[in-house]
Amino acid sequence: MSRRKSTLLGIAGLSGSGKTTLVVSLIPELRSVGLRVGTLKHHRGEVELDTPGKDTWRHRRAGAAGTVISTPGTVGLIRDVDFDTGPRELAGLLPGMDIILAEGFKRAEIPKIEVYRPDLADTPVCLCDPLLLALVTTAQTEWTGPRFDPDDVPSLARFIIRRFALTA
Repeated sequence: MSRRKSTLLGIAGLSGSGKTTLVVSLIPELRSVGLRVGTLKHHRGEVELDTPGKDTWRHRRAGAAGTVISTPGTVGLIRDVDFDTGPRELAGLLPGMDIILAEGFKRAEIPKIEVYRPDLADTPVCLCDPLLLALVTTAQTEWTGPRFDPDDVPSLARFIIRRFALTA
């Protein structure tokens, strides 16, 4: 397990741009060099994480503000919050990761890579963000920084590893 602080990297873009596809392609690339990879996913709507009728669901319906379920191989946490929790706070729930990919936190003040599709917007949404590190797109844009083809995930993974000096 890594003793240093985890690198937090945002994967930003509009809904339908391919963020999840990129994240699930990046994970095995980063793991192939021995890195421990964690992920965070931001979702604007409501989502039900508990199964109706199960014990943890019953605990929550009885009024528990937080519930943890543990098995020999996993731990799950469901907790009430009265604010939209940011990726830095959430990263604390994933200790021991070399890198945490935070999908969907496009306005967060963290380094980020944007997945951009011109059919969804005229310009990348993070174009003016000083923390934007690279674009993943086939489109021509005014961005002059690093750009990666969506099908060239190995090159993007090498860029991330070099940029953050990641080692297993």
